[in-house]
Amino acid sequence: MTNEHHLQLPVSEEQIRQLNLGDIVYLSGVVHTMRDMGYRRAVEMLHRGEKLPFDLNNGAIWHCGPITRMDTEGKWQVLSAGPTTSSRFNELGPELMRAFRIRCTIGKGSMSTKARETIRDVGGFFLNATGGCGALYAGQVEEVVNVFWMDLGVPEAIWVVRVNSLGPLIVGIDSTGSSLVDGITQAMQAKLASIYEQSGISANRDLAYLPKRVAAKGSRKND
Repeated sequence: MTNEHHLQLPVSEEQIRQLNLGDIVYLSGVVHTMRDMGYRRAVEMLHRGEKLPFDLNNGAIWHCGPITRMDTEGKWQVLSAGPTTSSRFNELGPELMRAFRIRCTIGKGSMSTKARETIRDVGGFFLNATGGCGALYAGQVEEVVNVFWMDLGVPEAIWVVRVNSLGPLIVGIDSTGSSLVDGITQAMQAKLASIYEQSGISANRDLAYLPKRVAAKGSRKND
């Protein structure tokens, strides 16, 4: 059964452990955006024993490179805030999660076994945002609290934003490290095997559809 949760950041481990895969979440509070160059600089500073200029402790990271502009009053506005692919941060992400007990990660797609194990160990969760909904999510950003590392460029900078009911987001990895994507993939493969059997199709033969060709396991090129 899918449940809906409206959570205030920072989220406690107790709250997170009540969530299940596929649950719908809306977040309110302060979030830090982060992409490739931001992760790299943060981890390099961590390795050198340097203090970051922003506070990630028990915080939330949003894999996002927002489009912004400054209004006539000198305040930043977020025009679009679409999620970026989270698998790009499979190596660097876990380091920050462990160092700062980051329990909330928001992004697109899923993350690796290493990242899922780290999410489990810190008692966190990964929330799936929907690609193509940058304008929707931008409308849920109440204000830009601060911005760091603008020398990396606008999308790669660290934007500290306050959000109000950011969502809908889907629990893609829960506090046990289980993945919604893995579950869907396994169910799809099981269903596909059943369809093959019912249709009398051998899974060991080449199967094709236009415009792509998909080779089944053990197939021969000219079979």
